[in-house]
Amino acid sequence: MEIYSGVRHNCTSFGMETKNLPYDGVITGFGKINGRTVAVYAQDFTVQGGSLGLMHGKKIAELIDKAIEARYLVIGINDSGGARIQEGVDALGGYGDLFYQNVRAAGSVPQISIVAGPCAGGAVYSPGITDFIFAIDKISELFITGPKVVKSVMFMDISSEDLGGAAIHSKKSGVAHFRCEIACVFENSARCKMCLRPRGAPRSVRARARMSVSEVRKAGSSDMRRPKRYRPNIEHITRYRRTPEASRLKEKNRREKPLRFNNFY
Repeated sequence: MEIYSGVRHNCTSFGMETKNLPYDGVITGFGKINGRTVAVYAQDFTVQGGSLGLMHGKKIAELIDKAIEARYLVIGINDSGGARIQEGVDALGGYGDLFYQNVRAAGSVPQISIVAGPCAGGAVYSPGITDFIFAIDKISELFITGPKVVKSVMFMDISSEDLGGAAIHSKKSGVAHFRCEIACVFENSARCKMCLRPRGAPRSVRARARMSVSEVRKAGSSDMRRPKRYRPNIEHITRYRRTPEASRLKEKNRREKPLRFNNFY
């Protein structure tokens, strides 16, 4: 079920008042996967390069807000060149609305990002703060700025694939959680299958007693000049006990992305 299909931009600068951008370049709505309702948005690169303007950002932000309220998983299909320059600071306002909802959803509902094309600038910030990122071989590109700017500033020749392709982000930077072919985006992800399990399936996490305030204080080091290992205390602070299967997945994620923690696996 698509929502906000009639939304259009309200920009009147640089000739934009004469342009009719269908659904303002992003389709938003709800559907079902394995019988489970999910919220989905998909950016359309054929409409103004998938660029994000004020209304474009508000559409996605409203979708995530409704997903948080209804406790629905959020899936984003990202294919955007970044902010819509013609809208100036209004486009940045659209990003502000989107980032705010991304942060609200963190720890509340799972967020999955599929990078389905070249994404640059602001278009990589939102996927970067979601829970799972899929990079597709020879299609996905994520970078803050492109190869031409890198060459003009650093005098370095580098291809788009070497700068922000699926291989570089899955092997070196750690930005992407999964690298896959276009035909099997979800097939090889046990963690995302857990997020998309049918309603009524056994949960992999069980609540446990909270860690007391005194125990939390003891977890810190009394000497601020000496390092302290906090990883053993993460389980207590987040108040969850994992099944053996989920523990193995957590350990695998710890090796691949040691700084990423969430409660969805």
